[in-house]
Amino acid sequence: MTSAPGLLPEGLRDRLPPEAEAASRLMHRVIVAIGRHGYDRVQPPLAEFEESLVGRLKSSRATDLLRIVDPVSQRMLALRPDITAQIGRIAVTRMGHSPRPLRLAYGGPVIKLRATQLRPERELLQAGAELIGTDSVAAVSEVIAVALDALRAARVEDITVDLTLPDLVETLAAGPMPIAPDRIGEVRRLLDAKDAGGLAAAGADSYLPLLSAAGPVDTALARLRAFDILGTLDTRLAGVERIARAIGGDVRLTLDPTERHGFEYQSWIGFSLFGGGGSGEIGRGGSYAIVHPDGREEPAVGMSLFIDPLVDMGLGTEPARRIFLPVGHDRAAAARLRTEGWTTLAALAESDTPVGCTHILEGDGPVPIP
Repeated sequence: MTSAPGLLPEGLRDRLPPEAEAASRLMHRVIVAIGRHGYDRVQPPLAEFEESLVGRLKSSRATDLLRIVDPVSQRMLALRPDITAQIGRIAVTRMGHSPRPLRLAYGGPVIKLRATQLRPERELLQAGAELIGTDSVAAVSEVIAVALDALRAARVEDITVDLTLPDLVETLAAGPMPIAPDRIGEVRRLLDAKDAGGLAAAGADSYLPLLSAAGPVDTALARLRAFDILGTLDTRLAGVERIARAIGGDVRLTLDPTERHGFEYQSWIGFSLFGGGGSGEIGRGGSYAIVHPDGREEPAVGMSLFIDPLVDMGLGTEPARRIFLPVGHDRAAAARLRTEGWTTLAALAESDTPVGCTHILEGDGPVPIP
């Protein structure tokens, strides 16, 4: 069956002017802001052998991979749905002997196997930073600070940081609130869905107070400390408190300890980023472990920023100073204007008109078009 001319696969699209230029501009601003914190940029390929993308991050699964067969090697390739695992591969192989902590940055397209209700697109632009060698409170605080600086460089306003504790259930289940190992996943899902009835039916009533522990970070921490009578979570809660102090008061900071969706491989802390005018996440990150070829696990902290929702928020677009160059114009004057930030549109024939231009070149200078 043949497709209609110009029809693209579901979830793929063309970025047209001015959104395509806005996306490029935002990617540049974000990457430059990340780099100024000492993160060196790497550029992994769009596709690689499937086994390289699976199992590099502890607890990650072979989900959301769009697979193809490599005609050269006859091995299975996968298009990356996320770049973090590729940074992990680079860190433990080609840069395995580099001093730690290792700071790496990246930017590029990713492709998802399936779209979501909030984001029907499957091809997305992602930029981010990974701090490899530690998952300390100081490391988490730095990565969040880098993310905030990058979002401010993209001119995002009213930023919210929503913290979570991805391994909360595992920590409690191994201590004061035992759960059979084969039930942990179910309890995690019920907490993530905020399903009080399901928790009660599953015999996990002791976890119900966690559902009301979400909110502004100070309020949430107080509720969690009241819940954590035996002090099992003392270290984690103290870490969250120190991170909150490091972030400061110029962003809204919340804590939802049971949020799990999208944090499949994060360990003791995760965070989501939101911005004013946006309808969903504009970034995500947290602590995790990279698995070395010998099985050793190395701690790391990272974050990814999503460029497409920033474009959808109207960011990255700037009014262009477009000047029309008539036939026979002064080429030196036109070159000078381009170095000054003007966009020039040269006539190819006397009949061409200055469509989309605000000025016209007369002599060696711009003149406004009425």
